[in-house]
Amino acid sequence: MRSFISMVDPTRISGVALAAAIKDGQISARDAVESHIDQLKRDRSLGGVAKPRFDDARVEADAVDARISSGSTADLPPLLGVPITVKELIAVAGMPQAGGFYHRRTLRSEVDAPIVARIKEAGAIIIAGTNSAGPLYWVETHNPLYGIARNPYDPRRTAGGSSGGDGIAVSIGGASFALGSDLGGSLRIPAMFNGVFAHLPTAGLVPNTGHFPMTAGIRDALQLGPIAHHAEDLYAALKVIAGPHDSHPGMSDLQLGDPDDVSISGLNVYVAVNSSAVTSSPDIEKARVRAAEQLERAGANVSELELPRMRRAMGFAAATIAGEMDFAATLAEIVGLPAMRERRLAHLIASAPVAVLNLAESAPARRMRTNSVRRLVSAAHREAEHIAETIGDGVVLYPPYPRVAPQHFGTYRRPWAIANTTVFNILGLPATQVPLGLNSEGLPVGVQVIAAPGRDHVCLRVARELGVWNPPTL
Repeated sequence: MRSFISMVDPTRISGVALAAAIKDGQISARDAVESHIDQLKRDRSLGGVAKPRFDDARVEADAVDARISSGSTADLPPLLGVPITVKELIAVAGMPQAGGFYHRRTLRSEVDAPIVARIKEAGAIIIAGTNSAGPLYWVETHNPLYGIARNPYDPRRTAGGSSGGDGIAVSIGGASFALGSDLGGSLRIPAMFNGVFAHLPTAGLVPNTGHFPMTAGIRDALQLGPIAHHAEDLYAALKVIAGPHDSHPGMSDLQLGDPDDVSISGLNVYVAVNSSAVTSSPDIEKARVRAAEQLERAGANVSELELPRMRRAMGFAAATIAGEMDFAATLAEIVGLPAMRERRLAHLIASAPVAVLNLAESAPARRMRTNSVRRLVSAAHREAEHIAETIGDGVVLYPPYPRVAPQHFGTYRRPWAIANTTVFNILGLPATQVPLGLNSEGLPVGVQVIAAPGRDHVCLRVARELGVWNPPTL
């Protein structure tokens, strides 16, 4: 009988399948880790890695193999030996967490973020910290400390952000899955651009402490979650990282359900129409139609759902920013403004996406810090309740970023294009980005699957039904 490694490339199967193979002795954890490291090294010109952790990962893999060979296989953790990456903005003990800021370049995290501690306890092996947008954050990854992140399907195009490095690492098979963060699409947009899956959890399902930057104004909108090249790994990761933590007060008491309990047959699937002020390209819309047709063939009840108030998505987002975040104070809190030299501040401002600065400090945003802000925020809450009540246990197929991955810096000229992802951070609804193959240019397309709060598992079941990963050819 041929060995597992001769039959299957460990960088192409799911983390769940890989963990099972490691536990059964079909492949060593060391071989699995080395295979993923080789992928990251081979494609290092893409700029996905911020800081490697290869030697430590090898030591940890050898410890896994020693544990299995000793015969101590009782109560093995679920993700034993699975190689993963973690976004540089999330604390990993001994690793940098600079966020693109020059004055933080030599700092190293002293402790793991809660989700990192949990994923380690589940047996996963972190092989690298990944590149992310910084020092101010946008949906492209252009970091002054780690360089630019290039799309593996076409290096002339962006890999997205701010979890761009995670998107690359997973897409090329350099990680079974990755942990990242999402404030307005920072998981889902890189996932779409790089042809993989990502999940924005229900607000409060996963603790977001241990993330830099973190301010009171963004805590409720910022969610930490997984990116994966197989849908089943989204659930496997979420099972581990979800749940209350003392460091994050006020978390939701919702429990993560099991996708296996969801049947596509009879599921109500709504195709959102008249719901976005951003026009999607024909490629994106055709992909969404194909997804609806595929679910209908599987027995789902598919219908259209008008959501005209969702056309105010950027208004909801701007109101939240204007009402809850003082931009100048936030900047000072993040960078330690009084301690910065003038040239460092000049460097920071020069490297900041103009779109972000304009959104936060524009005259309209300043004027919105009035009763109109409260009205818009209240309207956002009502819309979230309306969607949840309307779809019940079903899902909505919603357009993601309206274009395939643009060329580098193209997103800075279209800041409004993030409305389709940002709105779900504001509404607190779970959203799964699902890859749906490639367009005629060989670039990934996809769809967002939206559910009511606490129905994350329904999104994940639909993603498993629809999604397909087409690894890039490099």
